[in-house]
Amino acid sequence: MAQFMPQIADHPDRYALANELHARPFPTLKAPGQAVFLAIKREHNAAGRDRGADVAHLLALLDRYGAPHPQPGATHYSGAIGAHRLKWESHTEFVTYTVFMEGPTGRAFDPALFEVFPPDWLAAAPGVRMTSALLHVVEEADPAAIRAQLGQWFVDESLAVSQVLDAAAVIAGDFRIDPAGHMRFAVFLAPGTGSQRAGRVVQRLCEIETYKSMAMLGFRRVREMQPDLGALDRRLSELVTGLDAGEAMPETSLHRLMEISAEGERLSARSSFRFGATGAYEAIVNQRIEVLREQRYEGWQTFGEFMMRRFDPAMRTVKSTRSQLESLATRAQRASELLRTQVDVARAAQNQALLASMDRRSDLALRLQQTVEGLSVVAISYYAVNLLAYALAPLAKGAGVEKSLLTAGLVPFVVIAVWWVVRRIRKAMH
Repeated sequence: MAQFMPQIADHPDRYALANELHARPFPTLKAPGQAVFLAIKREHNAAGRDRGADVAHLLALLDRYGAPHPQPGATHYSGAIGAHRLKWESHTEFVTYTVFMEGPTGRAFDPALFEVFPPDWLAAAPGVRMTSALLHVVEEADPAAIRAQLGQWFVDESLAVSQVLDAAAVIAGDFRIDPAGHMRFAVFLAPGTGSQRAGRVVQRLCEIETYKSMAMLGFRRVREMQPDLGALDRRLSELVTGLDAGEAMPETSLHRLMEISAEGERLSARSSFRFGATGAYEAIVNQRIEVLREQRYEGWQTFGEFMMRRFDPAMRTVKSTRSQLESLATRAQRASELLRTQVDVARAAQNQALLASMDRRSDLALRLQQTVEGLSVVAISYYAVNLLAYALAPLAKGAGVEKSLLTAGLVPFVVIAVWWVVRRIRKAMH
């Protein structure tokens, strides 16, 4: 049989990109079981952090258990650590560790479970704990038994409980940090629920908690910038009000406006990434809750209702502040255009006044020129008459005409001649 020969070259990353879709399968977990979850984030500039430090920290944990290392440049890892299974993932701003433990482990939510992460290894983490959680998975379908256990494990006031994945499981959590410093989530599996579905539920709960915590960073940023944003808004309002009242010169107001705009741009630059990330994290939280296909259980609020009452207001505050910041920039731009118009009008008025002043000066110069020309005619005529009188004096003496009469007779002719010559010269110059 003839061997098939491809007729077109593959993109160098074709297989890598196709395999990426299958690189992070859902974990499996049998009941009874536990899961220990940890999310670590660099406190500042987490998106630009050194990813090598995260991998080095993972390798240090694997070496503790003698586990194999991931491939170089890996962004996810799944493997056994001792009797348990570890799932590690590197995200844009954080890394997550999830350890799955099967079999009974004593009392539920035992803080000792977190000791799967050695204390000195935790202390050497390249970042801080963003969140951590203990998840307790049991097979239980009796509503009375479930109700009794929920009353022991959670705070009823904030407890969210729902039936998910077509009654395959009941999930519960109060989103409170327990005395050991962890969140708690319980998963009650219906009889016959497979390990893959159980692992998917646990994974979704970890993701909801992680992305909820990351989204709340945007709310913290908003609370930090509210005083500065409020002060900028007041300064801009006062400046615009002053424009209507004509309290300050346009140039002074424009300088103040530039300061306000610069501070607004600084706030925008500092919060732009966080606002975008918060919107993305919020969308993931809502999507993860949606795919659980929640149904109300025994009258408790669902996870979606909990988020609507507690989480959504914080997200609306973030969106409102983002809109306020954008509105401030727009208002500052409009005020800038108004100020520039005022400055242009003021300068046009100054230029018009300057042109009028130049016209007046030109008129004065013309009048002065005409006066000087008149005086020039008189002066030239005076010297011309005297010269002609001296030149014609011998002839006038021979004819018996006195010099004074000769001079008087020359004056009209000389003045007219000089005036005509000066006029021709001026006309030729113009």
